[in-house]
Amino acid sequence: MCVYLCMGTTKLFDPEVSYSAAEGIGFTSMLTIIRDGVKFNLFMKLVKQTPFTILEWSHFLHISERTMHRYQTEKKSFDTTQSEKIVQIAMLYKKGTEVFSDAFLFNQWLISNNIALGNKTPKSFLDTSLGISLLMDELIKIEHGIFA
Repeated sequence: MCVYLCMGTTKLFDPEVSYSAAEGIGFTSMLTIIRDGVKFNLFMKLVKQTPFTILEWSHFLHISERTMHRYQTEKKSFDTTQSEKIVQIAMLYKKGTEVFSDAFLFNQWLISNNIALGNKTPKSFLDTSLGISLLMDELIKIEHGIFA
């Protein structure tokens, strides 16, 4: 599975690039993408590679579904805050599929109640940057065999 955002020929989220490498090597590229705004067509490529609907993405990004459709018709880019969250979720999804070695298993984890998260689903944390960071921490714990 290839979850990535591209700027020119730079792939920030690619199966061949580890999470830490994506943080370091593509750091300035990621900042440029975030500051310039993720283009809607690029966002749609990501949507197709994740299990989240447009309605769910609208919730994560704190914009209405109608606004999302307007972005699509007007070929608009997302603002900095929305772009940052898109990049964070893309990185989280990439890390999750690596940790679980399977997108299906990671998707199941996202929708299952989790004791470590107060018996809430991980997916319910995707609407805030702090929540995304918490999920990334949980994935790193799982990767190192620390459960609960």
